Amino acid sequence: MEELRKLLEKYMNQDLERLILSSPRKGREEQKVRLRPVLLKGRLKFQAEIFKGPQAFHENMSREEAVERVLGWMEEVFCQLQLSGAGGDVTALVSKKGRVTVKEKKKPGNAASGNAAPGSAGSGVKRASLEHNRKKEYLLEEGTPVPFLVDLGVMTAEGRVVHARYDKFRQINRFLEFIEDILPAFPRNRELTILDFGCGKSYLTFAIYYYLKERKGLDVRIVGLDLKKDVIRKCSELSRKYGYEKLTFLQGDIAGYEGCEQVDMVVTLHACDTATDYALCKAVKWNAKVILSVPCCQHELNAQIENEILAPVLGYGLLKERIAALVTDGLRARLLESQGYDTQILEFIDMEHTPKNILIRAVKRAEGAAEEDGRQEKTEGKKRAAGRKTEEEKRRQCAEEYDRCASALHADLTLARLLGTGVSPAEAYRKRREGGEG
Repeated sequence: MEELRKLLEKYMNQDLERLILSSPRKGREEQKVRLRPVLLKGRLKFQAEIFKGPQAFHENMSREEAVERVLGWMEEVFCQLQLSGAGGDVTALVSKKGRVTVKEKKKPGNAASGNAAPGSAGSGVKRASLEHNRKKEYLLEEGTPVPFLVDLGVMTAEGRVVHARYDKFRQINRFLEFIEDILPAFPRNRELTILDFGCGKSYLTFAIYYYLKERKGLDVRIVGLDLKKDVIRKCSELSRKYGYEKLTFLQGDIAGYEGCEQVDMVVTLHACDTATDYALCKAVKWNAKVILSVPCCQHELNAQIENEILAPVLGYGLLKERIAALVTDGLRARLLESQGYDTQILEFIDMEHTPKNILIRAVKRAEGAAEEDGRQEKTEGKKRAAGRKTEEEKRRQCAEEYDRCASALHADLTLARLLGTGVSPAEAYRKRREGGEG
């Protein structure tokens, strides 16, 4: 590993373009690591994005710490490293017998600035370059005026992000990254319908429309729903001002909304308590291709949860509240899996900004996708049959896992009841509002 260490020390600086660790060893939960340089409070750090199953974790490290972590990952976890910097590219492979092969390909007319002071951002030119590169990573670039961001107070007319609104700017871009990842799930031969429940001031609603329609050229129709009349009026005015003909805002609740027969994506942010369950069930009934949900105030399970083994922990109110919230979202994700969705639990924004930062992203599995499990069948008919069987088994397994967990915790979630009955979410919602059985 000594040769790899020398190359990491050479390339791990502000000019690092990307470093990816992949091909995990058998039995490891880590799937991939991406590492990039960032400036935090004027100092050079390296941010690692670590993918474990459906989750992604982030760590910020000094240059020395990053070098040691990468070497440790290559010794114990991953078999492949790909690095690209200003001076060249590096590839490292670990064989089954543990032999390490390292190759460096230098870029002509360029040199890696490996002599930059550790922990510093280098010269003023390098510092500016790093900041410039970081801005380029945003899907909505800083420095380019976006009309709705200007009107909503996030940007100035010149495209500069307002300092007090920078967190909102990052949040919007982070959300668009989640959408960028799932674009292949959408059909391209027809209009796409997107429903945003509880749109509020509609920062994200406008961002979705602008990005998909103006930047990606997709034919989209978006409906934003909210209960507040003044919010709907303001957003409608802005939509007309920008000429967004297929972006409309209506007063209403998603559970009672019946204005669409087919919805391709449902977005629900901070829907309080069981309102999230009605939104998720509605999305499932629509057979929505994509669901993006940031739940809020999960009180239902907090009032139900019981478990003899966990009793010493659940006796502390704060811990019980947090455990109930996390378990609620985990069970919701598993229920969506049982309905034919691949689900992920993702970090929406940094925990330092809000503790309510979990996003459930669910993407409908394509017909026959489950058959792609590495087995080589002799005929397409056999492959389709195996695919159907595997999909049925996967759904049944997820439903059984939910039942076991819910039984152990005495959980009776609204989403499970809605999905398990023939009553539509709208009818169930009306009954609840009228004081009947929901």
